[in-house]
Amino acid sequence: MKFLLTSAGITNQSIAGALTGLLGKPIQDCRALVIPTAIYSFPDGAEQAWRAISGTAENPLCGLGWKSVGVLELTALPTIRQESWMPVVRGADALLVWGGDVLYLSHWMRRSGLAELLPTLERTVYVGMSAGSIAVTPHNCDAEFDLQFVPQGDGRGAEAERGLGLVDFTVYPHLGNPDMPDTTEENIGRWAAGIPVPTYAIDDQTAIRVDAGRVDVVSEGTWRLFTP
Repeated sequence: MKFLLTSAGITNQSIAGALTGLLGKPIQDCRALVIPTAIYSFPDGAEQAWRAISGTAENPLCGLGWKSVGVLELTALPTIRQESWMPVVRGADALLVWGGDVLYLSHWMRRSGLAELLPTLERTVYVGMSAGSIAVTPHNCDAEFDLQFVPQGDGRGAEAERGLGLVDFTVYPHLGNPDMPDTTEENIGRWAAGIPVPTYAIDDQTAIRVDAGRVDVVSEGTWRLFTP
């Protein structure tokens, strides 16, 4: 699988060019599926999910001019036949994985069966935004934040710090965002010091591209690599 892991979506021409390069053809010739699941656990999740799906969010993934866009709701998948949704996923050129609650997203990726399917999708481009990017890494930098949204008595919190591990590095998005005090370079460095894999701290003008196992940074902004 190919990955384009972003902090805030397709925010500049360099990241847009990286997406087109991974797709191997113009966006208008590609079919996409949007996964809004991560946002539902937030208090305003319903409204944010609609903005994501409708392409009216500040940094839209769905509003890029795709040939078609469908909605893949992970919480529904365990209740329907795999024959109904797996061919749709296999036929998509891109999966657009929205931000929100990393723990909630990772949980439903596993429970739905999507996490098991993803490594078999050789030509598909996984486009992550914020939580959508963190979820495929081995470690969740948002674990402490996500725990506040777990219902009382739900055992999901036991897996809060664990991502899917589909790549061998982790991502800490929104570097230097003044509205997020934990995203200073110093704080990220302290967190990364306890992680046994490399950590890419990226701002909203930066993305990590993974193609055929090769990892590189696409940026018109600021980023920092912390090594174990």
